[in-house]
Amino acid sequence: MEVIQTLFQEIIGFLGISQLIEVCKTGNYKVLLTLNGIFSVISPLVPFLLLLEICRAIFYKKFKIEDYKMPFLIFVANRFISRFLSIAMVAFCIGLLEKYALFNTSLKWYWFIYGYVIWEFSHFIYHYFGHKVRLFWCLHSTHHAPQTMNLSVTYAHFFLEAPYADVIRTSICILMGVNPPLLFIIMFIDGTWGSFIHVGENLIKDGRLGFLNKIILTPSHHRVHHAKNPLYMDTNFCNLLNIWDKVFGTFQHEKREMQIEYGISREMNPNSFLDVYFGELYGLWKDMRHAPGIKNKLLYVVMPPGWSHTGDHKTAKVVKAAFLKEAQQAQQPAAIKQTADQLI
Repeated sequence: MEVIQTLFQEIIGFLGISQLIEVCKTGNYKVLLTLNGIFSVISPLVPFLLLLEICRAIFYKKFKIEDYKMPFLIFVANRFISRFLSIAMVAFCIGLLEKYALFNTSLKWYWFIYGYVIWEFSHFIYHYFGHKVRLFWCLHSTHHAPQTMNLSVTYAHFFLEAPYADVIRTSICILMGVNPPLLFIIMFIDGTWGSFIHVGENLIKDGRLGFLNKIILTPSHHRVHHAKNPLYMDTNFCNLLNIWDKVFGTFQHEKREMQIEYGISREMNPNSFLDVYFGELYGLWKDMRHAPGIKNKLLYVVMPPGWSHTGDHKTAKVVKAAFLKEAQQAQQPAAIKQTADQLI
């Protein structure tokens, strides 16, 4: 009986409906007009869309168990490993750094805009280093391992990534004056949108969302981020506002003529939990073991993925530069021919 009760609690927790059930039990529907009440209504949105996505795939006979199996296994594993770790890190950073804030903000609309811009900057910093520092990539790569895009991917994370991300994001926001209540509101909104942008083509074929594609980061932009196509590598690090991607030159629109290839560039078994979860850590350990000298061993930890002590680098920057050079060379003969045709 206890096992069934625990399973039931896990299910309603995953669906995000525990607060709504409590409201129905008490009959106090006025709670829905409060901020927490609004959050309780929004929380089930992404799980509902995930179930809709799965049901739609089953109805159209496009459902593949391997598209959802690994994110589900990772979600279950993380529930056992890190249930309270991320929350604890956020509380720790607030308690440690709040007294050093540059100034104090309040729950005003203009401070909300300021707070969101700062939050996006902190998210950009965490996400950028997650791709540019090998050790952090080992934590982040689990999220990029799935070879298809659907809402279950939002639950596929290495258990240490959330605490690492929240330390960076919370620390920057608190030091820049974003007070905790404002920060939690922004976290909720950004977390909900950050989950939604993983929606698959099965549910929303064109992830550009019309005119929104020119204003915010849409599922289309995030599909680009999850791609291993050379042109798309290490782009679109922001979550909702694309301001910092544009500032730092990492913004990239999805090209209609380019088919997205999801996953990570190394050879791996996408159906192996151990390879998806620990594969990058094992690869880092092997590179460090074979590297000569302590300096090279440490460089493997802090340099970008693909860096090699031999000089034969295969980083995203190198791969993208080679791709662009090859594309440019391929275009030159066509341009010359077009010019010649015009002269004739």
